[in-house]
Amino acid sequence: MSDDPTHVREFFGARAADWDSRFPDDGPAYAAAVDELGLRPGDAVLDAGCGTGRALPPLRAAVGPSGTVLGADLTPEMIERAVSAGRGGEDGGTLLLADVGRLPVRDGALDAVFGAGLISHLAEPVADLRELARVVRPGGKLALFHPIGRAALAARHGRQITPDDLRAEPRLRPLLAEAGWRLVSYVDEDARYLALAVRED
Repeated sequence: MSDDPTHVREFFGARAADWDSRFPDDGPAYAAAVDELGLRPGDAVLDAGCGTGRALPPLRAAVGPSGTVLGADLTPEMIERAVSAGRGGEDGGTLLLADVGRLPVRDGALDAVFGAGLISHLAEPVADLRELARVVRPGGKLALFHPIGRAALAARHGRQITPDDLRAEPRLRPLLAEAGWRLVSYVDEDARYLALAVRED
């Protein structure tokens, strides 16, 4: 289920230009998922694999002008779309062209990480999730989100859900634990997927 960075870059690079227009109604789902992170004004948060930056405005609204919002993606075309959509800077976040497996962020600098559609595109899931844990303070949070659930997503792609899906709770819980996270909430419904985890001490 994991992807190498070159494949991810090619896949999303080819789709960046019309990405937002393909999924125009996802905004409220992103905002609701951000709300569940429980961010406070002044917090520092990363949107890992930010794509066109759809989570950046609600993340900015949650942490306020005194907070820090970073968006990291390894696909230049996605970063360019985020900029052209006005999701960088003060209204969104600081955009980084970076692999989430090697972040230019110091240890424990963040209060939370948000990852939309991220888990199935990680080249090395345990190592990459461990890198996300490295940049978050103990007790900080991770939200793994998708605006539709696993069954609806599989149907969209004409596939069946398989037991080896990293997003499945029996696979995800031990994967997160190995990487330094504790799964505290798991929702997989047609209308959304949201797994919340806490950074262990």
